[in-house]
Amino acid sequence: MGGYWTPSQMLAALVEEVGELADIILSFEGVKGEKDPLRLKEELGDVLFALICIANYFGIDMEDALRDTIRKYSTRDL
Repeated sequence: MGGYWTPSQMLAALVEEVGELADIILSFEGVKGEKDPLRLKEELGDVLFALICIANYFGIDMEDALRDTIRKYSTRDL
């Protein structure tokens, strides 16, 4: 993708994307705006992409991280 931003720039991008995701979720809750399933999909993808970029920068395997988290919740929340 042409190189990485600095970690703080990637964090800022992630926060921005989470804000956009929050807006669309609020529309589904009837708080503001119109429901748009395609936009919801897009914003979820944007958040995931931002997280993957951060993980790649720090050499973290996101699949392993996700598996660890699933394992943690599946044993903790029985």
